[in-house]
Amino acid sequence: MAAQISLPVQAGGNCSPKGREKRGRRLAVNKITWQKVGGVSEPGRYMFTFGWLTIVAKDLAIWQQFPNAAFTLVKTAETDAGEEFRLGAFELQPGSSFAKLPGER
Repeated sequence: MAAQISLPVQAGGNCSPKGREKRGRRLAVNKITWQKVGGVSEPGRYMFTFGWLTIVAKDLAIWQQFPNAAFTLVKTAETDAGEEFRLGAFELQPGSSFAKLPGER
């Protein structure tokens, strides 16, 4: 399930209070799960309703170990073809199966 949180951001990435007053622009932070991207199994660039998403092998490795992990969508560009995103930080959702490391009981 994707959650949406609004954060104030000044153009250029500066989040100072002065910048917030001047700009008043808000950035939506979206979380996305493996289920929401259709359980993709290969790294690549995929088109979704929100724009293009690039998924790398390391992202897939996390989802394979923690299928319920939710990644933050990070906007990388806005082009004529649409907005471009990559996966950023992730958090484990309730119900995640925590895989044991080798040698753990």
